[in-house]
Order: sequence, then structure tokens, then C-alpha cells
Amino acid sequence: MITKDRLFKFLLALAVFAAADLWIYSTLRNSIRSSANAERTKQLSLLALGVPDNPEYIEQWLGGVEQSIEGGAAVYLRYSADDPELYDTLAVNEDALGLWQSIERTPDAEKGLEAAYYLEQYASTVALEYKGQKARVFYAPKPDEEGIELLGIAIFIVPEAAGGNLERLLGIFALGAFVFFAALTGIAKLLRDQIVGYAVLVLTLLAGVFIVFPLGEAFRLSFLKDGAYSLDVWTRSLSGSSLKALWGSIRLGLWTASCSTIVGFVFAFAIYRTSMRGKRFLSAIAQLPVISPPFSLTLSIILLAGNNGLITKQLFGLQNFSIYGLSGLVIVQTIGMFPIAFLTLASVLQALDSTLEEAALDLNASRWKVFSTVTLPLAVPGILSAWLLVFTNSLADFANPLLLAGNYRVLSVEAYIQVTGRNDLGGGAALSLLLLLPTLTAFFVQRNWVAKRSFITVTGKPNAKLVEIASPMVRRSLSVAVWAATAFIISLYGTIVAGCFVKNWGIDYSFTLSNISEALSRGGEAIRSTVTLAAAATPIAGILAMAAAMIFVRKSFVGKRALEALMMTPFAVPGTLLGIAYILAFNKTPLLLVGTGAIIVINYVIRELPVGIEGGVASLRQIDPSIEEAARDLGADESMVFRSIVLPLIRPAFITSMSYTFVRSMTAVSAVIFLISARWYHMTVLIYNFSENLRFGLASVLATTLIIIVMSAFGLMRLLVRDSGALDKTITR
Repeated sequence: MITKDRLFKFLLALAVFAAADLWIYSTLRNSIRSSANAERTKQLSLLALGVPDNPEYIEQWLGGVEQSIEGGAAVYLRYSADDPELYDTLAVNEDALGLWQSIERTPDAEKGLEAAYYLEQYASTVALEYKGQKARVFYAPKPDEEGIELLGIAIFIVPEAAGGNLERLLGIFALGAFVFFAALTGIAKLLRDQIVGYAVLVLTLLAGVFIVFPLGEAFRLSFLKDGAYSLDVWTRSLSGSSLKALWGSIRLGLWTASCSTIVGFVFAFAIYRTSMRGKRFLSAIAQLPVISPPFSLTLSIILLAGNNGLITKQLFGLQNFSIYGLSGLVIVQTIGMFPIAFLTLASVLQALDSTLEEAALDLNASRWKVFSTVTLPLAVPGILSAWLLVFTNSLADFANPLLLAGNYRVLSVEAYIQVTGRNDLGGGAALSLLLLLPTLTAFFVQRNWVAKRSFITVTGKPNAKLVEIASPMVRRSLSVAVWAATAFIISLYGTIVAGCFVKNWGIDYSFTLSNISEALSRGGEAIRSTVTLAAAATPIAGILAMAAAMIFVRKSFVGKRALEALMMTPFAVPGTLLGIAYILAFNKTPLLLVGTGAIIVINYVIRELPVGIEGGVASLRQIDPSIEEAARDLGADESMVFRSIVLPLIRPAFITSMSYTFVRSMTAVSAVIFLISARWYHMTVLIYNFSENLRFGLASVLATTLIIIVMSAFGLMRLLVRDSGALDKTITR
């Protein structure tokens, strides 16, 4: 409760800090200006001493001044040897000459000329406008060789930039310090639930600095042409061809999201809600597509079913069959992205309480009736979350369409070509920003629909069993479907493994081991860098995702929907746009991060955070809040409730979040390709380079190595984060 005393203390603390902050800012700003002016005075005085004695070369000197001082110019007053009161005005820049003629009779100009007449420099304090920006005039004398007689006066028109960058940086720090202090003090003085307040503050800072700021820089660039404001970029981006590509992306996303969600649900239901055998193996295979680089499956499809594919041409001799286009893209993206739906739905189906299903069966409801009226509705939050994640991932994908789209146009490829092929950063940013429209629309529709319904099934009452509602015939059908899909996936990855031992796939199929030694020797440093960066990002993203999910589901605060939408935005943004945005935002002060490993880790965390949040939200919607309320009534604070109650119950979602972050960090391509440096290289970029150069054997070795590393990390993660057994259930028929 906010009392007058608390409010008074808060405002008093703000006033004191603001006064101190303003005093420090003013002192440092004056020091910066004084130092900058002294440096500029020294520079311009030396330039004035370099004025040629021969009048024929003065104009050449004036032209050189414009090259020495960016955005500046000079006018030279050459005195007559016969009459010191007379002088000639020399200039090569009409704008500079016009500015001088407009001020030469002013008191400030007369003061500057008088100072120069006595061989002293003078820096004007009057701000003028020169070529659309603020500028100041500096008067510097040109004496003779003995330093006695005045030969002329150099009048420099200098943009007010000396110390400007430092002043802006200082102003940002001063304002940021005040806002940060106000936020911390407000939370400490005015809020009862301080931990939640601090958590919201941290998430807001993350969203502001690493999502809004870089995307804002990219958005600003889309309105610039040759450094000036223009709508030309958006006029071209909203043309018919771009809108056709946008519809192509939406159409592909709808097909992929629907097919992937169906396949993911079938896998998750068969593994976690039936008594079929081989569950561990099937679960591992279902996660394989997210382990490999996004273009490896496409290459496998082309090598097996392309125009010169092993199956289509070598085995069946098909002539008119083409895997390129929408159908091929849907197949590849469904295979590559259904694990997203599977991992999301696995935690949801595993956490379902079977009491309602048992009750329905006891009332003589058919198995189909129980599934359609109980199981499926309770899984709706997870289904919608899975569909949304696959949809946004499909829109943002450019690697698969780049290789397999053929004549089918999608916006992500258009944006990628705009940036890399035409060097048009603004046009690429504008096209990529268009993809946010369908993504955010789907996000808000899903959120509004789920928010109006209740899906609580985890109530704190022990129920360690699940009733198998699938009939024997349905179970066998599901088994056949799952094993058939598994066999298809294995065949694709078998192509990659076989490529390790083939001299040149498609041309020379002779056996060789040279690929292994060459690939590991050339990619050793990339392997170490990739594992280090992915391992650093994994726990950060996992903890942040679960904390954010709890806040979004359990807490109410001003701006919750806006913050939730911002945290989901990176998953919808094409990787190329995010990479470009990070280069634009973090290649300058105050956050100079480009070229460091930190920028890559931050990109991993921010890019993959929505997956963990979606999984956590879906799981938390099934947990009765009364469990947490009981813990609070017993004296537990928010951190204790989160560690001892919430986290164990949403462990599957937590493991999913960390696993997915590690996998995507290990297999990232689009954004990382812009952020890597000589010190921090990446395996997938090296795999892509090998594939582009038709060194498929080397690419296969690194892809296989990547799969082994990730699968080993999965096993280690299961050991480090042990299952509490809170959601373990026995399936009974």
C-alpha cells in the first residue's frame, strides 16, 4: 500500500539524486567541452599557420580544409600590404562565403577580427546553422615568418561536433542512471512484492536494450536513403512483388505450422500417453531435426530426391518429378520444425491429470469422446503455443527456402537477397519487418483466446498414473505412423553420416576416411568456440524463460501484454534482420559489443527465449495457483516459491527450454553469420561454407560431430538437473 510517508520519501530521494546527477553531468560536460575546444583550437591554429604565402595556392588550401574538417569549411581574409584596413575575401565554398557575409558586420565577428588582428585566436560562442546543422566560427591569424606582421585571417566554420559524441554518451548515462535509480527506489519504497518488481525491471531492461533498441535502429534505417529521410524504401517494399512474397511466407507458415503441430502431437501423444515400446529411442529421434544445421535436411532431400537424387534418378529414374517449390518446403520445414511442437506438447501431455479422463470412462464415455472432450481441450494451450512457435519459425527461416524454394517466393529470402546481394540494408530491414505483422497477429489471437478459458489440471493432489485412452487399434496405428516417420528421419540423417565416408557425393561414391581428419583439423577452433558460447547461453536462457513465464501467468502489472509481446518478438524476426540490427546497434558506444563473444551469447539468449517462455506459460496454466498460495501462507517468499514449488512442477518445460537453447545455439546460422569474428567462429557457418563449396564430405563430418556433441549434452543435462518425480506417471490400460 502506498502511503503519503512512502511517497514523500520516494520523491525526496529522487530529488536528491537528480540534483547530484545533474551536478555531475554539468561538471563533466563542461570539462569535455573545455578539453574539446582546446584540442580544436590547437588543430585550427596549426591549419591557419599552413596557409600558403603564394596567393595562387590559397584556394587549394581552402579546398584541403574541407577534407580535413568533415562538414566544415573556411574563408580566408588576405590583407593588403599597402593598406592594413583593406583585405580580399577568398573562398571556394559558396555556402561558407554566404554565411560569412551574413555575419561579418555583427559584434561577435568584429570581436573575432580584432582578436586576430592582435595575433590571438578567438572561438565564437554564437551558434550558427551551416548546411542544416549547428556550427561555430573560429578566427585564427596568419602571421609572417617572424610572427610580427599579420598576413591574413583564417575563418573556420566548424560543425559543433567536437566533444558532441562524448556529451551525448554522458547524457545517456546520466539519464539512464536517474531512470535506473528511480525504478529501484520505486520498487523498494512503493511495492509490496519487491522481487517481482525487480524481475519485471530486469525483463524490461533486457527487452529495451536488446530487442527494442536494435530493432529501432533497423526500423530507422528503413526510412533513410543516402543519409536523408525518405519513404522510397517502404514504397518499394510495399509493392506488388513484395506483397506476393509476404503471402508466400504466410501460406508456407500456415501449412508448416499445421503439419508440424499435427506430427508433433502424434509423436507426443504416442510417447507420453500410450504404452507403446521404444519411447526413449523415438523421443531421441524426434529431437534430431533441431540438432542439425537448418540447411542439412534440405541438402539431404536434394541429394536423395532432387533432380539428380539417389532415389529419384538412380533408383526410380523419374524425369518430371521436382521437389522444389511449396510442397518440398512444407516437407522439409515440417521435418525440421515438428520437434518444436513435440517438445512443447510433451511437457503439456506429461503434466495432464488423468482424473477427468478416468471419470469420463467410468461414466461409459467412449475413448474418442474422452479424447475429444477432455484430453484435447486440456492440451489446447500447448497446441496453440506449439503452432505459434512453428509458424513464427517458418516465417523467419531463410536457409531452407534459399536452397529449395525454386520459383516460389518468400519474404525472408527476398530480404536476405536484398541485404547480401544488393547491399541494401534498409530494404532488407523493411522487408523483414513486414514479417512481424502476421506473427504478432497470431500471437495476440492465441493469447486472447487462451486467456478466456481455464486449463488447470495440476492441483497439488497426488495422481501418479495416466489412463491409456487409445484403443489397441489406435495404438498400433500411432505406432506405425511414428515408426514410419522415424525411419524417414533416420534415412535423411543416414545420408549425412554416409557423406562422411564418401569422396564426393553425387559424383564419386568411393569410400574414404580423409574427410574426418581434414574436417576436424580445419574446424577444431570453430567447435571449441561454438560449444563455449552455447554452454554460456543455455542456463541464462532457461532461468530467464521460467521466471518470465511465471510473471506473465501469475502476476498482474502495468504493461504486461506489451512486455510479453516484446519478449516474443525475436522469434518472429528473421535472423538476418536481427544480425543486422545488432551490428547497427552495438557497433558504437555506449555498447560496443560487435566482435566479442558476448554479442553472440546475447543473441542466443534473446533469440531463443520465446521458446522457453511459451513452454513455461503452457505448463503454468495447468498448475493450480493454490499450491503457491499455500507456500506463501507458510512464510515462503517469491524466490522460495519459484525454486521449491514452481520450478520442480515445470521441470519438463525448463529442460525443454535449456535443451532447445543449446541446440539452436549450436545450429544457428542466419544471425550468427553477421556476428562471428576471427576470435569467435561458428560450426554451422563453417558447415555452410563447406556445403557452398561442394565439400559435402567435410560438411557431413562437422554436422555429425555437432549431433554427437548435442546428444551428449542432453544426457549431461539430464544428470545435472535430476527429475524430482513430481510429474512422473504410470500408464495403465
